[in-house]
Amino acid sequence: MVGKGIKMNILHLTSANYDEVISKGLVLVDFWASWCTPCKMVAPIIDELANEHQGLLVVAKVDVDSEPTLAVRNDISSIPTVLLFQNGIEIKRIVGAQPKAAYQMALNARN
Repeated sequence: MVGKGIKMNILHLTSANYDEVISKGLVLVDFWASWCTPCKMVAPIIDELANEHQGLLVVAKVDVDSEPTLAVRNDISSIPTVLLFQNGIEIKRIVGAQPKAAYQMALNARN
């Protein structure tokens, strides 16, 4: 649950807005599905990262059931998969549920 005063800004990507969103700056994209238990475990971590890094990166989600073409295009064979893009180029891929530290390390190592 999100605490009072905390603002989350997570985009929900579709084929219509995906290319535009990932092409600008640092973007973390969570590929997930509603039936995926590990995805549910990662969701609060993604929410925390969105809150902690507001203004520094864009945090987005792709529902692989609603957007299967995006999953195929990005070679997503297992969910959750989190991709980190810098100006449209994939710079990190994290497959499976991981602790928050794994995602934080990926963000810190982007330079």
